Amino acid sequence: MSAGALDRQWRERADAVIPGGMYGHQSTRLLPDSYPQFFSRAKGARLWDADGRPLLDFMCAYGPNLMGYGDEEIDSAFVDQLRRGDTLTGPTPLMVELAERFVRLVGHADWAMFCKNGGDATQMALMVARAHTRRKTIIIARGAYHGANPWCQTRTAGVTPGDKAYQILCDYNDVSSLEAAAEQAGDDLAAIFAAPLKHDAFVDQALPDPAYAQKARDICDRTGALLVVDDVRAGLRVARDCSWATVGVSPDLSSWGKCFANGHPISALLGSDKARKAASAIYATGSFWFQAAPMAAALATLNRVETSTYLEDMMSLGEHLRSGLAERAEAHGLGIRQSGPVTMPLVLFEDDPDLRLGFAWCSQMLSRGIYLHPWHNMFLCAAMTETDISSALDAADQSFRAVKQDPRSTEVNSKLSFLLA
Repeated sequence: MSAGALDRQWRERADAVIPGGMYGHQSTRLLPDSYPQFFSRAKGARLWDADGRPLLDFMCAYGPNLMGYGDEEIDSAFVDQLRRGDTLTGPTPLMVELAERFVRLVGHADWAMFCKNGGDATQMALMVARAHTRRKTIIIARGAYHGANPWCQTRTAGVTPGDKAYQILCDYNDVSSLEAAAEQAGDDLAAIFAAPLKHDAFVDQALPDPAYAQKARDICDRTGALLVVDDVRAGLRVARDCSWATVGVSPDLSSWGKCFANGHPISALLGSDKARKAASAIYATGSFWFQAAPMAAALATLNRVETSTYLEDMMSLGEHLRSGLAERAEAHGLGIRQSGPVTMPLVLFEDDPDLRLGFAWCSQMLSRGIYLHPWHNMFLCAAMTETDISSALDAADQSFRAVKQDPRSTEVNSKLSFLLA
């Protein structure tokens, strides 16, 4: 099975004018051949590929879709402000209102700065930490993703050893490993960067161990370093506060993005008063960082966050999906592992080191109108319904049966061999 005819045509045209045909996490080169590269529209929990095929989307644009694609109230706030003014010589008062809203919503936050991408926010966090401490070294968990800037880049092309200087790695949720990294940093520790949960690709997700989170807080308090929670991926999907509020630990800085404007381009760095002076000292800017229309969309989204049961509804749907997948896989004699928050599900198969079963199953799901990912965490959105989850489970039952019966599902998956080696 392969992608549709129109999608293949667009790929051929893209190959001529875009390096590699597509780049970054939006490239489908590491997905099954049946996966479309291009999409034409989206609404609610669904998107349509370039060939017009509707798909129930469990990737949610890799996270930005929180309340549903094309949400009328949020998009109206964006469009109304766009008509009044967007990219101006200076910001509108919406910037102040949005900062006030975040300070009210997030427990550790006393101030906010806005930018465009999650990588912008984590870059600012790094600068603030080094400005605050006048030190250089940071601790990062092995395999953690903090953006595509050279200092946190997961690939090696175009990255020099100097880009990754002054970094010490630890193992997520391993207290002794974290302590050893802090000892190695000595009196030069500027910050500990922590993912809200272990959401690395290709491996099971893991919620933060309270002991690990508290140890990170204790080390920063003892050394004067800043604790940074990179909440770009999980923010507002596990709590209405910073995600580490679930384990009772407050960071000094947190980076946010993806979904707090329901897909409109904006991200944020939030911080405590401790880091306010350093934040005011760094030079961080961008011509589009002060756009008013995405801020209007963000205010409308955060109003929904505060006044609706979106999170509880998503958690209920996620529990239904998780239990239903487990039952159906077991019924067909297939072992699966489901990990992470139910609002950010990851499904991996047992005894599937090269993801051949995962690729086969996701391809079967796609043929039935369900867009899943075979090795990256997925997302639920508030526009999903019980009917959607039931439809996904019906497709899963058929797809598990097809994988069990189809001998091709045991073929070695060479697409990922260089990454999984």
